[in-house]
Amino acid sequence: QVQLVESGGGLVQAGGSLRLSCAASGRIFSINAMGWYRQAPGKQRELVATISSVGNTNYANSVRGRFTISRDNAKNTVYLQMNSLKPEDTAVYYCNFYMRGSDRILKDYWGQGTQVTVSS
Repeated sequence: QVQLVESGGGLVQAGGSLRLSCAASGRIFSINAMGWYRQAPGKQRELVATISSVGNTNYANSVRGRFTISRDNAKNTVYLQMNSLKPEDTAVYYCNFYMRGSDRILKDYWGQGTQVTVSS
């Protein structure tokens, strides 16, 4: 089994910063892309940022220039540094790993979600 454990969410004032982390553990064969998604109340889950196995990154227009995604392959961990936070960034943030577990099948794994609340 594979588990993704997130940390780093919380309450912050507008203009502040937070750093999210998500670590995978268990029977991991290989990890391809990693990413962060978010879901605000009453809205669909949306992509925030992704990073490929070789470090290529992709960002939603709404966060480009403010958020930075990175990964530590040795630790099976992905990070999301969030700066200049805005109230509209308030959401539950989910990490996503596109990876192979012990069954060697390439598929999506999701974290449990961590709440980020930005006050105005």
